[in-house]
Amino acid sequence: MNAPETVRASDTFADLVAAEDVLLFVNAAITATGQREFRSAAADQQLSLDFLHTYVRVNYRRVYAASLALDINHHNAALIVRRLLETAGEASPGERRTEGRLIAARLALLPPPRVYRLFGELRRAGVNNRRTRAIVREWLAARPDLGHDAVKYRAGLKRAARHIHLPCPEGSGPLSEVGEFLFRPGRLPRYEHGMLDAWRRAHYEQGALAELPFTVAEGFAAKHGMKREVFLKRAAPRMTRLERLRTQEMRAAVRRPNAPSAEVDLTVMPLTRLALYVLSLGFEQRAERRAELSGALRAAARRATGAHAGSWGRVHAVLDDSFSSSGSGQKRRRPLAVALACHHLLEALAAPGAYRGLWTSGAGDALLVRPWGPTPLGMRVLDALEPGPDGAAPDRLVIVSDGWDNAPAGLAGEVLRVWRRRLDPERRTAVVHVNPVYDAEGFDVRRLAAGVATAGIRDAEDLPALVEIARFAEGRTGPAELYAYLDRRVARFTGEGEREGVGVVA
Repeated sequence: MNAPETVRASDTFADLVAAEDVLLFVNAAITATGQREFRSAAADQQLSLDFLHTYVRVNYRRVYAASLALDINHHNAALIVRRLLETAGEASPGERRTEGRLIAARLALLPPPRVYRLFGELRRAGVNNRRTRAIVREWLAARPDLGHDAVKYRAGLKRAARHIHLPCPEGSGPLSEVGEFLFRPGRLPRYEHGMLDAWRRAHYEQGALAELPFTVAEGFAAKHGMKREVFLKRAAPRMTRLERLRTQEMRAAVRRPNAPSAEVDLTVMPLTRLALYVLSLGFEQRAERRAELSGALRAAARRATGAHAGSWGRVHAVLDDSFSSSGSGQKRRRPLAVALACHHLLEALAAPGAYRGLWTSGAGDALLVRPWGPTPLGMRVLDALEPGPDGAAPDRLVIVSDGWDNAPAGLAGEVLRVWRRRLDPERRTAVVHVNPVYDAEGFDVRRLAAGVATAGIRDAEDLPALVEIARFAEGRTGPAELYAYLDRRVARFTGEGEREGVGVVA
């Protein structure tokens, strides 16, 4: 049943609680990855996230499935797919049809290694119903080259093929060769598929390594005793962006500046990933490469804004570079990287010359920021709300922080409360808080003040979409608008268009 088109006075307390639960889960699904954060261990994160998934799946199954159409992270998308398939008996026939379309669309967006890992988890859990087998078969059929997958993701593909009883008949044909490679190795003297045969030849021929994916060739290079520098030079043309970046970071870690390296193409790197790369460099390197790095960040921000560029008017931002933005051993500098990426994205979203970014440390050079000091959010919010040189207040105030306001504690929330009630009751300035850190204890991202729109964020590129969903947390819209928004996202995500009966809320 689709939600009503407008917020009605008849919205019950249960409706409002349900809407709050939905927003809480969406924030968690965007930010939480079950890994250690600055203030909570990995076990706490996993336990908190497991509870949320179970709670929302049991109480709001259609909304739980609809979350696959939102900008949630890969970890939670895979968890949702697994939980839906494990509990297929709890869904009605109509729900199963909608879930099948959502699962297929989301799997097409997930990285192949994560999908193969998910299939392995389903196999170990004994989930082998007809719908699961059909979903796995369709995903495998849509892969551009199963021969490539057989070489690069051999164990994953083998488990998936066994799980769904994928027919790999003997004889000629691509599927037959894949079956021979996976289940009957050594029976064929050669393969027609170029990559399968390159894998065979790589056991005794170094020249075949140039035809294999980098991660596979890396193992063969070690087996043949190839020097690392020689191998990397030959492998450079077929390395992916992330492989080039990881290789360069590893060289920096072992301090071998003279080793030949594959150049990282900064012009095509996503904004948040680029910010992480910039922060991995030392201050001297950043200063020496200032023009290159700043130009790359601004270009990535312009690509990310697209049609939204210059449309947000006067924008002021408070950006958290306190010590807690250093993240954890598993998510090093991730909160600070999100803040740095948002800084450049907001500059591109603002009208020309109408952006002002304030770091909590007082830093004036965004390229040289580092995690340091306490979190005086309240003082920076006061500065950000000051009118500009023309005497006008900002059209938007965006706060990028984990929400731990501690210098002094609680000042930011009090400043925003007074601002809203006394100085800006007409809400001429839109205030949005985006938080890159999941608070395991609170089952949500930490908020600054009631009435301030708060949304979880993982990649700065999602900021425009998150501002749209954050307004539902501000208390000015009702459950009906939230559910209508979810209906529209599901319709666009599955490519079916909006029509009667596609609603996500019963």
